[in-house]
Amino acid sequence: MITKIGTVGVYVEDQGKALIFWTEKVGFVEKDRKDMGNGNFWLEVAPPGAESALVLYPKGLMPDFAELKPSIVFMCADIDAFCAGLKQKGVKFEKELMNLGWGKFASFLDEDGNKYGLKG
Repeated sequence: MITKIGTVGVYVEDQGKALIFWTEKVGFVEKDRKDMGNGNFWLEVAPPGAESALVLYPKGLMPDFAELKPSIVFMCADIDAFCAGLKQKGVKFEKELMNLGWGKFASFLDEDGNKYGLKG
């Protein structure tokens, strides 16, 4: 039986830039880093205390990365404040925060153009 999501792969051009984006702008923490050789790492980031993580995986190791776009929605306790904080840090939004029938939703882009949903 599956009990939780372990990791979700996000394909990035530059792991260092991606790490800065997720830790300094979004507020995640680095959970794991393992050397894979040639300057590449298995690099996991996650919200503090979370069981699941994103793997910031080098695009250069995945020739079909363009077909492997992530579809991830993060749950937010205070989506209004979180979106405002991201904007203050220069994060670009693909869809502005809106109030839908099932709740509030917005989506933002990382440094590689990957889109992430926020639900509150």
